[in-house]
Amino acid sequence: MSNDKIKLELNSDETVEFPVYQPTYGYPVIDVRSLGTGHGYYTFDPGFLATAACESKVTYINGAEGVLLYGGYPIEPLAEKAHYVEIIHLLIHGELPNQQQFQQLSKTLAEQADVPTQLHTVLKAFPHDGHPMAMLMALVTTYQSYYGAVDLKNADERYAAMIDLIAKIPTLAAMCYRHFSQQDFIAPDSSLDYAANFLYMMFGKKPSAELSLAMNRLFVLHADHEQNASTSTVRMVGSTGVNPFAAIAAGIAALWGPAHGGANEACLNMLRKIGSVDRIPEFIAKAKDKNDPFKLMGFGHRVYKNRDPRATFMKISCDDVLKATGNEDSPLLKVAVALEKAALADQYFVDRKLFPNVDFYSGITQTALGIPEKMFTVVFALARTTGWLAQWNELLSDPSYKIYRPRQLYKGPKERDYVPLAERKN
Repeated sequence: MSNDKIKLELNSDETVEFPVYQPTYGYPVIDVRSLGTGHGYYTFDPGFLATAACESKVTYINGAEGVLLYGGYPIEPLAEKAHYVEIIHLLIHGELPNQQQFQQLSKTLAEQADVPTQLHTVLKAFPHDGHPMAMLMALVTTYQSYYGAVDLKNADERYAAMIDLIAKIPTLAAMCYRHFSQQDFIAPDSSLDYAANFLYMMFGKKPSAELSLAMNRLFVLHADHEQNASTSTVRMVGSTGVNPFAAIAAGIAALWGPAHGGANEACLNMLRKIGSVDRIPEFIAKAKDKNDPFKLMGFGHRVYKNRDPRATFMKISCDDVLKATGNEDSPLLKVAVALEKAALADQYFVDRKLFPNVDFYSGITQTALGIPEKMFTVVFALARTTGWLAQWNELLSDPSYKIYRPRQLYKGPKERDYVPLAERKN
């Protein structure tokens, strides 16, 4: 319990004290749990703008300074040097793996990448033009029937389920692509690493080192991002005691929203709408016009009030992929580069700290890799599954956790008498 206290005067004759907790980084947190149970008040915080809903050690964001830490490690060296398997170990165990641990985890993931053939039949029941996010949700929840029950109180069983799903999610994602593009499924190749194997199962050929590196970096950059909408959804659903597959399916559903995981697709659509560099001034003016519904997608962030640290490395990956695929003269890239330059030179965007975020270049990167727009959010979900499971496991590792149950500010009618239908006036 914290020794720090904060006082709140509820009325003229009642003052209460609440403990204040000091985090490793970030704002101090006031524990107001006794406010409702002991004093008859609730706090009001729509959108959870100032609410710490949990205690976590997984990731940390300093939005003002543009900092993102995975288990205390800045995202920059991880994005530049780390293999995604290292990130899996780091987020789940809290430490980077040594060489033996890395090799063993890589081996386990490769060995468990194949999925039951019955899932092929399930997927084939979907129309080919259905959205692959719907397909992925169905496959993840259906797979639970083949995996079996998980004793949530048993740490070893939770870990086994997490690793199994992390191993299979690239296979399931690739299957979704193969189905909607009306191609046969491709079995995983255990000789390839995590990112390369995903690209192989998508396109049927072993990717170059450059493309595998870009895919790995995209996975690293999207692995976790503190208590965002989908992560909070996984924690909330997980708090009910459901199996991990159902919790992850809920996270996939939340990620699907265009304001969350669908932002990179929306950004690419915006660049296509702009079309050419000479139309950028027109769209800059539209973005600044408060009466115009047009918005610059890929700029600004709910949390980051400075540069998104992930965007720098997403741009590097974008350049590398375009070079490796011979698409350096991509019209979309030219529009993106010119738009970024114009926005950063405009005082309107500078004053509002509307800097490019990770979505700005990720859509172009995935397009250059051959990944269609409908798959963008699926790839995001693939990468984020590790973070979701790490957060889910952290929740269940706390023996004192409770089911999530937010309160509300009720503004509806007061209690009314029921009038039978026949007696109601027209």
